[in-house]
Amino acid sequence: MGMTMTQKILAAHAGLDSVVAGQLINAKLDIVLGNDITTPVAVNEFKKAGFDGVFDKDRIAIVLDHFVPNKDIKAAEQSKQCREFACAHCVSHFYDVGKMGIEHALLPEQGVVTAGDCIIGADSHTCTYGALGAFSTGVGSTDMAAGMATGMAWFKVPAAIKFELSGKLPANCSGKDVILTIIGMIGVDGALYRSMEFCGEGVANLSMDDRLCICNMAIEAGAKNGIFPVDDITRAYMAGRCERTPVEYTADDDAEYEQIIKIDLSTIVPTVACPHLPENTHPAAELTDIKVDQVVIGSCTNGRMEDMETAYRILNGKKIADGIRCIIIPGTMQIYRDCVEKGYITSFIDAGAVVSTPTCGPCLGGYMGILAAGERCIATTNRNFVGRMGHVESEVYLASPATAAASALTGYITNPEV
Repeated sequence: MGMTMTQKILAAHAGLDSVVAGQLINAKLDIVLGNDITTPVAVNEFKKAGFDGVFDKDRIAIVLDHFVPNKDIKAAEQSKQCREFACAHCVSHFYDVGKMGIEHALLPEQGVVTAGDCIIGADSHTCTYGALGAFSTGVGSTDMAAGMATGMAWFKVPAAIKFELSGKLPANCSGKDVILTIIGMIGVDGALYRSMEFCGEGVANLSMDDRLCICNMAIEAGAKNGIFPVDDITRAYMAGRCERTPVEYTADDDAEYEQIIKIDLSTIVPTVACPHLPENTHPAAELTDIKVDQVVIGSCTNGRMEDMETAYRILNGKKIADGIRCIIIPGTMQIYRDCVEKGYITSFIDAGAVVSTPTCGPCLGGYMGILAAGERCIATTNRNFVGRMGHVESEVYLASPATAAASALTGYITNPEV
């Protein structure tokens, strides 16, 4: 029996000729990732286990992004612990204030992750890097600690669901609308511990930012990982960027999939996930009577350059509705700089938005946009659970940058013009 892309990557990193779904393996890691919330827990476990060194200082990445710049004393202490560990072990990929970014936007941008990699991260959205043709998945802080020390991790090889993509997205639709549509179809446990493998001629019509967004939210369908094939778009993105030589894997023709789902991209419409689950999706055009108080454009899902360009295209020369708080968060310092140089920041400010340094802040209810009881936010983030962005009686609606920006102008959930 043939293997899927994910299974081939795992087999190679386990030193095996082949693997099958459900098999337990011990695989070599290319990158171990942590952030300012999860790394301190991992460091404590690292020390408790008696480890005195990391397996490779160049294959560990620590990104301070959730509460940085620090929001309070506890956040400052967590960041300090990360800094001290990174310094003590000469961690090459340590990103602090001034050069940090939201981790899942930053690592692809900086070339830290590449095609064919096996990556773990103590953050559930580590599955983002499947957009590059890598196997990447979130783990707990204890697994991160073991990974930093040994360069190895145990996995149960996942079964797979194939998503055959055809067609091309309509105007004002993006990867966010694709993944919200899929989650609405299969549910938040529809791909539980499965690999979501995307293929088909429609892949060529998705940008790298679209693919990063889609893989980012694979976990919202319960998936172990999401993954795209490597094509010319991937190669162009990686060219001159990646630290290691990319390794391309392709699924065998006789690879086994538990399910095959066909998606015609031309049928996708601007989609919104209503409270309090990402599977509670509806076309934006059906929700235009819902008033919002806040708009957030950013996060590890939608803080990339194409997202900023979309926000600029819709907001430029216009005014955000009275009473609406619009918060725009470029995903990395490079994206922030590009926005400055292109004049986007001035346009956002003129429209009435505020622009933040790169941070995960509002997405997890940390800071930079906490909601009070009864308030509603439409956000380009990835989760809308009860209390996710603040008070348990607040509501979060998940949407694409185009839908969020259009909603900022009206104060109501708004279908972007097509």
